[in-house]
Amino acid sequence: MAKLSPDFFTMDDFDLEEKTVYLRLDINSPINPITGEIIGISRFLSHTETISTLRHSKVVLVGHQSRPGKDDFTTLEHHSRQLQRIIGRKITFVDELYSSSARGAISSMAEGEIIMLENSRFYSEETDIPGDDIERMEQSNFVKRLEPLFDYFVIDAFPAIHRSQTSLVGFHRLKPNIAGKLVEKEVIMLDRFRFGKENPKFAILAGSKIDDSIKVSRSFLDLDTVTGIITGGVVGNIFLWASGKDIGKKNRDFIMKNNKNHESLLEICRNILRDHPGKIIMPMDAVLSPSGKRVSMDDKIPDDETIADIGLETIAKYSEIIESAGAIFMNGPMGIYEIPEYSVGTREVITALASSDALKIAGGGHTLSALEHLGLMKRMDHASTGGGALISYLSGEPMPVLEALRESKRIFKGKVNGK
Repeated sequence: MAKLSPDFFTMDDFDLEEKTVYLRLDINSPINPITGEIIGISRFLSHTETISTLRHSKVVLVGHQSRPGKDDFTTLEHHSRQLQRIIGRKITFVDELYSSSARGAISSMAEGEIIMLENSRFYSEETDIPGDDIERMEQSNFVKRLEPLFDYFVIDAFPAIHRSQTSLVGFHRLKPNIAGKLVEKEVIMLDRFRFGKENPKFAILAGSKIDDSIKVSRSFLDLDTVTGIITGGVVGNIFLWASGKDIGKKNRDFIMKNNKNHESLLEICRNILRDHPGKIIMPMDAVLSPSGKRVSMDDKIPDDETIADIGLETIAKYSEIIESAGAIFMNGPMGIYEIPEYSVGTREVITALASSDALKIAGGGHTLSALEHLGLMKRMDHASTGGGALISYLSGEPMPVLEALRESKRIFKGKVNGK
């Protein structure tokens, strides 16, 4: 079994009081295109423990919002105000990243002060340097002008750990880079699901993002991470289609329209079903829209109907499996849960999950939204902040930020004064 303790520096390894600390957050959030208002505060909340731990430090916050060319690519000024309201401490916003005024503000900080710098992706040195060119990052103005001002670099941007960008990895060979509380918790909890002894172990993969779910399904089963995978939503539909079920023209068209690579995804699903017989657990019945009819998946689905939810037989089967589990990971709703008449499957599966004694980990925006709506978030052992990073990590892909943190520990272990 893989080691569950982190192999990088954590905040418990150093005395950070009175030190000047660079804190890389991920507060990238949905933005109302009309009002510019930030929608949702979950990512802000995820960093409060790290910020609280640094209450006696001089803290400089670095983050990003969206990327060039997107409508929500904007300043972090509103983000600084939002975070200030959440933590109840003053945050001074500086609309520069490494200008003389920004450096002057950092140099004149007192213990307990917090500064937030401008959106790092406003600068080409963040977005244009190849991820494998650490030397070029180290020679950038971004790194050369900021690195001398800091004692430590705390990286807490878990949703971005699959990105190799200057603000995330560019300093790791120059000063100790430390995992923040969020990154530490995410890695420990996700590794506990991947490598822990709890059995049987199931993943619930549903929703409409089939590419990610298929990738995780293959990885989980090839590596024998899980006993089985429960499917729903469009994820369930593509596996049903791959298994030879007639899911109806409207459902096939949805998959084809939203996935240009649908033919290759279908082939991957067929291979998974062939290589891991009985491991992909698919809906046995469904609720259709607009008719509201309940049908068996052994029947041909009418071409003008959408599979909108799992049926009662499937709910009963899935609930039984969940009750037997020792560990469960859930990502994605069972159907069009936003519409009340098609929310039963998602509600019942989440309720069964919340009632389980298993290790319970949830991820994905729709899953967390449903948990919050049902008031069951606190029943989870862990709610992951990651999107693409979560899928990539669970799939066993290399994580550039974690690799940088590990290398930083190898470089600076024994060379710095810890606690």
